[in-house]
Amino acid sequence: MNALNAGTQNRISPQKALELLRDGNQRFTSKNMLKRDFHIQVRQTAGGQWPFAVVLGCIDSRVPVELIFDQGIGDIFSARVAGNFVNTDILGSIEYGCKVAGSKLVMVLGHEGCGAIKGACDGVELGNITPMLANLHKAVDSVEDSGDRSSANADFVHKVIDSNVDLTIEDIRRKSAVLKEMEDAGEIMIVGAVYDVASGKVNFK
Repeated sequence: MNALNAGTQNRISPQKALELLRDGNQRFTSKNMLKRDFHIQVRQTAGGQWPFAVVLGCIDSRVPVELIFDQGIGDIFSARVAGNFVNTDILGSIEYGCKVAGSKLVMVLGHEGCGAIKGACDGVELGNITPMLANLHKAVDSVEDSGDRSSANADFVHKVIDSNVDLTIEDIRRKSAVLKEMEDAGEIMIVGAVYDVASGKVNFK
């Protein structure tokens, strides 16, 4: 299977880009992944790249973005940070992926059992982890739960994970005029999803 080029990328609409990720995860969960020669794709992408999507995910080792969406070399930009939040550097990276490199979709991908979210729920403080987890406090505070608000409450953690995806999408639109204008013009879509580490299934929002 050939890597994307400028022509094939240009023919992919934002909706089609979303379908490609949906179809890829379906192949992944059904054990029907496409056969690719990655060495050929390395050669085909040596002179340039034309990914169709940018996926902002967590650094969690159980969420290898290209694999769970059954994509090859040069297909997607993968931005990863614990807790899949945005800051200036990540927003700039996403803007590059879309405005400069032509990607048609931005996906914020959370995942079940997220250690960063659990740490934020528990108020963990340790070195540079402390200010990193501060980016997730808004998601923790957004979930109304009068019971146990710690990582021991699986339902609470799930709700925070889900809310964090929504709030990150809001942050992207609010903090990036470039991406908001592209979305308003129909040039890109900005969507969210949550990955189930137990089943391999991506639940699209």
